[in-house]
Amino acid sequence: MSLIRIIVSAIYVVAQVLLVRPSLVEGRQERNPFLGALGHHHDAELPRFAEEIQNVTVSVGRDALLACVVDNLRHYKVAWVRVDTQTILSIHQNVITQNPRISLTYNDHRSWYLHIKDVQEVDRGWYMCQVNTDPMKSRQGYVQVVVPPSILPKETSTDMVVREASNVTLTCKATGYPEPYVMWRREDGKNINYNGESVNVVDGEVLHIVKISRLHMGAYLCIASNGVPPSVSKRVSLRVQFPPMLSIPNQLEGAYIGQDVTLECHTEAYPNSINYWTTERGDMIVSGNSVSGDKYEAISTDSGYNKYMMLKIRNVGPKDFGSYKCVAQNSLGGTDGVIKLDEIPAPSTTSTTQSPYHATSSHKNGRNSNKKSRQRPIDYEIEEWRNPDYDRDYGPASMRPPGELPDIQSPGVSHRAQFVLHLSLSLLSLLLPAIRR
Repeated sequence: MSLIRIIVSAIYVVAQVLLVRPSLVEGRQERNPFLGALGHHHDAELPRFAEEIQNVTVSVGRDALLACVVDNLRHYKVAWVRVDTQTILSIHQNVITQNPRISLTYNDHRSWYLHIKDVQEVDRGWYMCQVNTDPMKSRQGYVQVVVPPSILPKETSTDMVVREASNVTLTCKATGYPEPYVMWRREDGKNINYNGESVNVVDGEVLHIVKISRLHMGAYLCIASNGVPPSVSKRVSLRVQFPPMLSIPNQLEGAYIGQDVTLECHTEAYPNSINYWTTERGDMIVSGNSVSGDKYEAISTDSGYNKYMMLKIRNVGPKDFGSYKCVAQNSLGGTDGVIKLDEIPAPSTTSTTQSPYHATSSHKNGRNSNKKSRQRPIDYEIEEWRNPDYDRDYGPASMRPPGELPDIQSPGVSHRAQFVLHLSLSLLSLLLPAIRR
């Protein structure tokens, strides 16, 4: 390959000599029309570049195009050269390089285009357009080859299973041009408890978690981007192992005969635990996720490493009262919790009749409330006494037949009160004839 490059360079030198100074080869200066132009024409008549060569940015695998526009070229020649390797790519209308991806087009002897197909990273660099004047005139343009990011599988972490409270390091390596920016985030969008802080994104190739907990469990995304689409990501699943733990919302439940009652139990475990219920005697009620029967219905619902257990007891009878145990076991251990079911009185459905005597109290806030009815002491039921001046049968006392006394043998009147009334009425009956006269 180096030999070919030497030969091509030698051809280029010879071509330059032939193009610029043909008189050295032919021996007679007057035969070279270009030399006469050099000697007798002003600089204004020499070739000049109409515009700068524009830099080109292209993604790897695509095509690049460099344009060189020269005015007043006349019989001068244009050449394309790779600057960093000093490789001649084309001279005038001929492609010199052996690279099959490079071609040349031109238009009206003024615009000269260098085409690079299926651009690779090795094509990144400076390219020069030359005109064989004396001294030589040239312009340069840069081909920037950008590469979208890609993640290196061999240098990136895979799915991991670790014990709780251990330290974990996730690594993600990416390549591309420009150099990719790498970050970590949770797939579910939740924050990451990282170094004592709750953050949504962790920058860098390394995610190091100290004393990992079950709250860190989930899928993590390593995302690499460098401004060249598309961005790429790698999913890493992180599982945290720990023995079962449980919590019971209500350790004491009450039910009456004939009622349906539900017992609840919450567990956490990874790997997933085997959960079941037992009676006070140790008999297993359920084995598996769901069992339905005439007496019991057991349901178990999973949500990640959380599991909700429910035991429904239908038509509670006397034999159903006692203790029930929810049990959770996995390969790292087991735990259980006890719920006690006690009997409570059934709600009453009968209504009580109020006593004829009841007390009523009035509150300052204007609301009346009836207190519990109670029998008043007989000696104080004076509101039940009959008024001697008013008889229930005859009306006022003046309307009663003369000499007839009211009936005062009311069961609500005491003997002492009856004696006083008899004495008063006797005196009144003696005085009435005298008053009438």
